[in-house]
Amino acid sequence: MRLDRDALLAVVVAAAQVGGELLLSPGLAPLDYALLLGGTLVLALRRRHPVAVLAVTVACMLAYSARAHPGAAAVFPVLIAVYTTVRQGGRHPAALAGIVVFLTGMFAFGQDSTTALPPRAAIEGRVLLVGWLVAAAVIGEAKRAWSHYLEQVEQRATEAERTREETALRRAGEERLRIARELHDSLTHSISIIKVQAGVAAHLARKRGEEVPAALTAIQEASADAMRELRATLEVLRAPDGSGLEQVPDLVERARAAGLPANVEVSGSPRPVPAEVGRAAYRIVQEALTNITRHAGPASASVRIGYLPDEVVVQIDDDGTAVPEHGHQPGVGLTGMRERVTALGGRLRTGPRPEGGFTVRAELPAAQS
Repeated sequence: MRLDRDALLAVVVAAAQVGGELLLSPGLAPLDYALLLGGTLVLALRRRHPVAVLAVTVACMLAYSARAHPGAAAVFPVLIAVYTTVRQGGRHPAALAGIVVFLTGMFAFGQDSTTALPPRAAIEGRVLLVGWLVAAAVIGEAKRAWSHYLEQVEQRATEAERTREETALRRAGEERLRIARELHDSLTHSISIIKVQAGVAAHLARKRGEEVPAALTAIQEASADAMRELRATLEVLRAPDGSGLEQVPDLVERARAAGLPANVEVSGSPRPVPAEVGRAAYRIVQEALTNITRHAGPASASVRIGYLPDEVVVQIDDDGTAVPEHGHQPGVGLTGMRERVTALGGRLRTGPRPEGGFTVRAELPAAQS
């Protein structure tokens, strides 16, 4: 969707540039129009490759201004590229581009191809140019800061909700264990006594050569059935909360059903791991998939689980919009991941991938006993 909007913006800017030049300077050479189109249509990729788009736009517009006539119109694509680069966190490339544009002085407002500006007018034109560049950078930085603030607020709210859910699940698990203990200590003992007493009575009756009463046989069978059902109930109550490594494929399947292309790969020999390690791995995968859905744009995810002799490695990769040169600022979710891993004595690595996208890699200790 963003790419469609960017493409529409690029087409509108290109049409305005070319249309204006056709009206004002109908005698331009084909190369001039090619430079105009190249410096404007490349804006369609401004969000995915902001630095490259900025470089191409500045180069094309400067070349066009050198060949044709400098003017205010030629700076508009550059302003859009500067805004986008700063908005994506590329302050230094945007500053470098601004310095290059200022030093070349080819966007001297009010100058045409045959008339040189007086010194005062030239200075005023450059000051105006600097003001426009600074304004574009300031707007981009303000937009970036505001978006980051909104993301932080959303992450905090999500983390608070997740914490409440985890607290509720933990309390529910504690309550299940308490009920299981009560049932085991009370009902299991009572039913066992009933079963034993009924069995003794039936044995004595047979020993005396008497027929075992039907009611006594019914008590034996009912107590045996009750013991089986009680054991099954206790197993359910004592079962884990369903957030371990073995549940990761189901988690990935739910993400796929929600619209995120995702797959899971397992290497090594799967084996039971400590419950806290399994829960941490599950939560890390869950948080990573959530972050991909929210922040990676149109992307796919790959989840890898590796069983090593002394540890379990969980790695989540995506091919989203993150790029190495922009770096990343850990949010609440990534901070929570690091806290989980650190508490278990493991290691966590997060960051943009060289080929684009983002990676989360957790190495959790799970030595075989």
